[in-house]
Amino acid sequence: MSDIPEVEIPEVMTALHLVGNGGPEMLVLRHDVPVPVPATDEVLVRVRACAMNNTDVNTRVGWYSKAVTGGTDTGGFDADPSVGDVSGDGTWGGSGLSFPRIQGADPCGEVVAVGADVDDGLVGRRVLADGWVRDADDPSDRAKAGYLGSERDGGYAQYCAIPARNVYAVDPVDGDPLPLTDVELASFPCSWATAEHMLVRPAVSADDTVVVTGASGGVGTALVQLAKLRGARVIAVTSASKVDDLRAMGADACVDRAVDDLAAAVADAANALGGDGRIDVLADVVGGPDFAPLLELVRRGGRYTTAGAIAGPIVDLDLRTLYLNDLELYGCTVYEPEVFENLIGYVQRGEVAPVVAATWPLAEFGAAQEAFTAKSHVGAMVIEIP
Repeated sequence: MSDIPEVEIPEVMTALHLVGNGGPEMLVLRHDVPVPVPATDEVLVRVRACAMNNTDVNTRVGWYSKAVTGGTDTGGFDADPSVGDVSGDGTWGGSGLSFPRIQGADPCGEVVAVGADVDDGLVGRRVLADGWVRDADDPSDRAKAGYLGSERDGGYAQYCAIPARNVYAVDPVDGDPLPLTDVELASFPCSWATAEHMLVRPAVSADDTVVVTGASGGVGTALVQLAKLRGARVIAVTSASKVDDLRAMGADACVDRAVDDLAAAVADAANALGGDGRIDVLADVVGGPDFAPLLELVRRGGRYTTAGAIAGPIVDLDLRTLYLNDLELYGCTVYEPEVFENLIGYVQRGEVAPVVAATWPLAEFGAAQEAFTAKSHVGAMVIEIP
């Protein structure tokens, strides 16, 4: 048994409740939320920081519903009569959301209690969480997986209960702590695991030229670093004001997303890198009207990989482009546990660097999400939990 002294755990906590689908008014800060009691296979984490993600907004507004066909909107699709009801399939898993829900997929903090079946050696350890909570008896069935902060309560709260199999200690048992703050560590899990999954599935290597759309966001900046870690040539599509930041992260070329002919500009960038105007991998989190022309640039036998569609999920696809060019298309959501384990390894070895644009206290979450949705930042925005 561990000799770490017990931590006094209060009965109630401060937490941000999502009380329904809709606009920012659906987020309510409460100070009387019961602290969760960990089940036998869970740990209780005292959360110190939790990063923001597109999924927070998408879930709140109901964007994952099949009734929605446009780009993301911060106001809430439930209020749009042309869309209809979004409450029945508004989560990543395609199911309805139960309210109130505590969002937040990226908690970083220390374990303060464990369930009866969990090694108490985790108590006192600083941890990150793999957000995909898989079925304990059938973990390989992706249909049974739920996401932290979506199908179950997440990290926008002082305490969060998480299955022990999903938490990873990031500081060594002996020796100096990892030289990263809780805020920096919280910037990794959701966006970086998503990016790693997007590169693992198409087996990106040093032989590839990779185009990253939405390159300045949390997933985009992770894609740039992780593709460079593999030795790939990276073309980042971003706004002109963010080019220097992306180059500093390792992008070999940057293309202004506002140019009149984006596909032509990307082809020119690929030529400048010693190619023939073709690319090997299109890593896309944007979708929308640029999907079709960019897909035409992918060489025969190339790959398309996606985990988002912020410019719109309904796109034009010429099936001749797909089959005549022998393309491989990868949708990336529920990854294998090894993806997160790989990410923890990169972080532990210092092979990747966190990109934190700003931090906000939980009490100012509304302003933080407004700044997040403005998309004027580079990297992650992180909420500090008091």
